[in-house]
Amino acid sequence: MRLSALFVRLAVFLVAAIGCGIGAQAVVATVEQRSVEAVQSALIDSGYEFASVLGDGLQVILEGEAESEAKRFRALSTAGHMVDASRVIDNMTIKVSEAIEAPEFSMEILRNDSGISVIGLVPLSSDTEALTTTLADMAGRGGNFADFLESADYDVPEGWNSAVTYALRSLRQMPRSKVSVRAGRVEIEAITDSPEQKAALEARLRQSAPRGLRVVLDILAPRPVVSPFVTRFIIDDDGARFESCVADTPDAERRIIAAARAAGAEGALTCTQALGAPTVRWADAVVMGIEAVQELGAGTLTISDADMTFVAKPGEVAGNFDRIAGELENDLPEVFALDAILPEVPSATEGGPPQFIATLSPEGLVQLRGRVSDDLLNTTAENFARAKFGSADISMATRVVDGLPGGWPMRVLAGIEALSKLSNGSVTVEPDMIAIRGNTGVQEADAEISGILIEKLGTMAKFEVDVTYVEALDPIAALPTEEECLANIEIVTEARKITFEPASATIAGAGAAILDDIAEILQKCRDLEIEIAGYTDSQGSEEGNQRLSQQRANAVLDGLRVRRVPVSNFKAVGYGEANPIADNSTEEGREANRRIEFSLIEPEPTEEEQTALEEMEAGAGAEDGTGDGDAAAEDADAAAPDDASSDATDDTPEDAAEEDGATE
Repeated sequence: MRLSALFVRLAVFLVAAIGCGIGAQAVVATVEQRSVEAVQSALIDSGYEFASVLGDGLQVILEGEAESEAKRFRALSTAGHMVDASRVIDNMTIKVSEAIEAPEFSMEILRNDSGISVIGLVPLSSDTEALTTTLADMAGRGGNFADFLESADYDVPEGWNSAVTYALRSLRQMPRSKVSVRAGRVEIEAITDSPEQKAALEARLRQSAPRGLRVVLDILAPRPVVSPFVTRFIIDDDGARFESCVADTPDAERRIIAAARAAGAEGALTCTQALGAPTVRWADAVVMGIEAVQELGAGTLTISDADMTFVAKPGEVAGNFDRIAGELENDLPEVFALDAILPEVPSATEGGPPQFIATLSPEGLVQLRGRVSDDLLNTTAENFARAKFGSADISMATRVVDGLPGGWPMRVLAGIEALSKLSNGSVTVEPDMIAIRGNTGVQEADAEISGILIEKLGTMAKFEVDVTYVEALDPIAALPTEEECLANIEIVTEARKITFEPASATIAGAGAAILDDIAEILQKCRDLEIEIAGYTDSQGSEEGNQRLSQQRANAVLDGLRVRRVPVSNFKAVGYGEANPIADNSTEEGREANRRIEFSLIEPEPTEEEQTALEEMEAGAGAEDGTGDGDAAAEDADAAAPDDASSDATDDTPEDAAEEDGATE
């Protein structure tokens, strides 16, 4: 009986245990399913579909391939918010990333009177040390140089080296500038002192830009300061025209020209934009004056600063003139003062008026003839002409007479000064008129001449300025190109060679005269980058030939420097016996191979660019010939101090024998 009860109890316990186990498994399965569903739903809502969720009891396992470590971590965090983070098992992998794309390399160079600064990101394999050294040298000892460059270990992009070379070469010409450099593109912002300098700088920068490089120029030239601020407008039998026109703003120029055209002026009309206007209402006053002359039908309007002179044609009806002049005087801005003049009709006289005539020939011959009031004026006019024209070629054909009108000496000297602004022409001085005619290479010469005559003779002075701008006479437009300069040097050296003392670098014979001719050419060819190359024949040792050729190239460079040629962009390179142009087995061939050559330093073409690392490793440029020249130049420059201190006696006997009687 007791045994049966025990079995019953055991059976009940066993059944209860089995039931609890089954219930526990059901609960675990439910918790696992709900956890998986909750985590999966949260991952999908957060945009992490790449992660799949598996349940293992109370643990949640994440599998899948994440695009990045960041996304893998965010997926884990999202799962940890839905279940206990300790229950989350990370079995995810990270997708293998592709190579990181190279950044855009760029740098910006700022230069002003205080120094140079450079900032940007450059390739690690580029020659950054040479770049910063060049900029530091350009800043000079008295200037500051700030280097904010960073580098990244990526390949040098195509067009980077040529852009940097061009930027550094351009920076030398611009003391106040900003140069932005990118692969294949250079942007330049600079300030020049005058419009002429702006035009010349833009021409040089565009001519020196290598092919394939995009250059963006923004060159500014401050407006000149004009004093006195003069505008002169005339309507007579020859029509309406300006003899001088200045404006303070572009809008003022447009308004003044529009008023002149309405008054009958034709052709190309321009006003010099300048600083120095007496009031911001300068254009208002000029337009009112032009309209008054137009309404009158003929007359002369002269405005010098705030003084306006309105002169009618002789014989004008007094009542009509008074009305127009009165309306003009009342309408003018307060700062202006009007002097209205109605000349009397001149009476007929016998004979012509006294004259003084000065002429300037295209060759520079100046002739003065006509009447002067006394010997003092005669001597003064001759000396004044010598000072203004810078020439002793003055021909005097003047005659001292009595009875000349008052102010005649001042009119004579003013006429000579006006003529000095022309390339060739004449000036005729009469008691009531000065006429200037001729050619000039300065576009604003007519305005400058008018300003001189008004300043010397007053606003009531009557004069005519008829000068023609000739582009061929313009010193800026007539500047030769780099290729023309080199061609002129080749013409000088084609039939003559720069000669040296035997076995030395001392220029001898006709070499000095040739250098004089070359220096004269280079004085007109500013900002050139020229390589002066020295060569020898193959006799003697290779090392001795190279040293001698370097010394001779340096001697030519020093000779040009002594002749006041700006040689900061020149480079002397000795190539020794390399690159022969004739057979070294004959005396004639050896004579031809001993030579000095001039060539332009051109930037390397983009397709032939090499990194500094490649050049150092094996001279990769030897096959296409683009790298050896620069390397040789750098080696020669580095050896220059040693070469300068070397003596001709260092050459071997064979060298000395080879050079006896030789000419370079």
